[in-house]
Amino acid sequence: MSSVHRHTFRTRTEARIRIAIWITDFYNARRLHSVCGFKSPIDYERDYRATLAEGLAA
Repeated sequence: MSSVHRHTFRTRTEARIRIAIWITDFYNARRLHSVCGFKSPIDYERDYRATLAEGLAA
């Protein structure tokens, strides 16, 4: 068994997969980033696309 920050995994492979999923699904996509004006990348991209659409509609 492997343990990382209070999470126990049956195998190292399971730990690697679960950690990789956490990084790609939460850490990179949902956490607030200062470079994005303290928005998540998902929210930043949504707002950016909305701004583009408004510019094209004008």
